[in-house]
Amino acid sequence: MTAIVLWLGLTAYAVFGGADFGAGFWDLLAGDAKTGLGPRALIADSIGPVWEANHTWLIFDLVILWTAFPAAFAAIMSTLFVPLSLAALGIVLRGSAFAFRPVAGGLGGRRAAGVVFAGSSLVTPFFLGAAGGAIASGRVSGSLAAGDPVTSWLNPTSILMGLMAISICAYLAAVFLVADARRRSQPDMVAYFGRRATLAAVVTGAIALAGIGVLHADSPALAGELIGRGWPLIAASGVLGLAALVFLRRAAPLGTRALATGAVVAIIWGWGLAQYPDLLPGSLSISAAAAPAGALDALLVVFVIAALVIAPSLALLYRLDQGSRLEGHGLGSDFEAS
Repeated sequence: MTAIVLWLGLTAYAVFGGADFGAGFWDLLAGDAKTGLGPRALIADSIGPVWEANHTWLIFDLVILWTAFPAAFAAIMSTLFVPLSLAALGIVLRGSAFAFRPVAGGLGGRRAAGVVFAGSSLVTPFFLGAAGGAIASGRVSGSLAAGDPVTSWLNPTSILMGLMAISICAYLAAVFLVADARRRSQPDMVAYFGRRATLAAVVTGAIALAGIGVLHADSPALAGELIGRGWPLIAASGVLGLAALVFLRRAAPLGTRALATGAVVAIIWGWGLAQYPDLLPGSLSISAAAAPAGALDALLVVFVIAALVIAPSLALLYRLDQGSRLEGHGLGSDFEAS
């Protein structure tokens, strides 16, 4: 049960946090101060009210992993300290740059903050994906600091998953931004991000197809499990992704977001199903990594209490945001080209 809670947290962060990172990716490619003003203003207004709240899911997962699976937490952190430290640095720099960009002195200061924000939005999901690739491919041993600190995450599988993480974030962000542009009656931005959503979907599909050969060559055990137990969810992800593009062309924002989110969720749970019952494939199962039963029971009680406190607040925040009730309260409200 605790492992399911852990995976639910991972899924939530991949969707909500991933859309935020993807927005930074499109900010990076928006162009100069004049041509990029419209897209950047929409991005800032869209993520301004929620970007900090979305990191709740990352903190949640770290606490669950540390408390419920201490052996796995120690092994992961001691082996993957390089990519995880770089990801943490990226999160800090990204948040700082996003917060200070609207008030940075002059065009030069805003450009510098924008570069830091957008660049961090690119490298952070890459390093998180690379860390995930290290775990999925069995390069993190269940013992403390037993894995190689460099080759564990700098390998074909990890690079593949890092690139996949970037493309998935970009895809989610573009789909969500299309819906936000429609809500704000900005048809030019609807078309702008609609084209980018289609491009991101094509790139993601191309990376996934190329990844079949990469996984067979570099991580045959993972490839076998994905094709074996995980294939229904992987196939469902492809179908949902294609359906999302159809809905996108038919101007159905709610359906598009639901389908795009479903495609990402299916990928994550396909990975989890392929890896089950191991937490660290090849070295540590979920049952072996788990804390004593008393600690797990206490953790689940705390989880239920926390969910009852936090979930309504997050639901209200997202509802107010999607209902355009927070207009002018985000960091994007002061965004200008110069």
